[in-house]
Amino acid sequence: MKMQRLCPAAILAALSMVIVATPAFAGPPFVCHPFEIGTAKSLPADPTNWLAVRTDYDVHRVVADTEALLTPSTPTLVRMETLRRAALYASLDRAVAERLIAAMMARVQKAEKTGPSMAAALFDAGYVVEALSEIEQFGNHMTDLAGREKTLAGLTQPFDGRALIQKSLALTPGDATVEFALTLLLPSSERDSHLRNARAGAKSDSLLASNLARLQLQ
Repeated sequence: MKMQRLCPAAILAALSMVIVATPAFAGPPFVCHPFEIGTAKSLPADPTNWLAVRTDYDVHRVVADTEALLTPSTPTLVRMETLRRAALYASLDRAVAERLIAAMMARVQKAEKTGPSMAAALFDAGYVVEALSEIEQFGNHMTDLAGREKTLAGLTQPFDGRALIQKSLALTPGDATVEFALTLLLPSSERDSHLRNARAGAKSDSLLASNLARLQLQ
């Protein structure tokens, strides 16, 4: 499914003020930009909605649906878009959001200590934590997320999503898509090397190149 919509300029302006005040969440938000995943299967989406999520989806299904989609062979970009949607759906119900985090953390506990399975589990857990954190942070600044800051208040404080994603990269050095994710997450002073590596990887990955271009990061 091809996603074309980006955050409206007014919303980006509001987010930029928050980003300056809270550098831990610097860079383009994990939830604001639907990622291009081609024809890959993900959670239900509505391309006419700028967040690309559906209003008729039963959020109580999101944990099971997400786990079913995150197979060992699921590409990182598809994981990112699936987890982005999962976080948006889960943020409507605190109990669901708690279960989503718990499910991702349980996958870390069950994964092999090294190698691809642990790297994927760490990435998934880190992405969910950071996405839910952003939704909580921006609930006061985006109409479409209004009220979710109260639903999610304090939920992700015990976790360090950034550290989880960085550990994932350490297990799979050279993964250009994880480098791309860190480019979005880190403040500009820390992301240059990640962006360089993502750009280098995009030379042989047209989908990654497309996502970099859509976010004007090429």
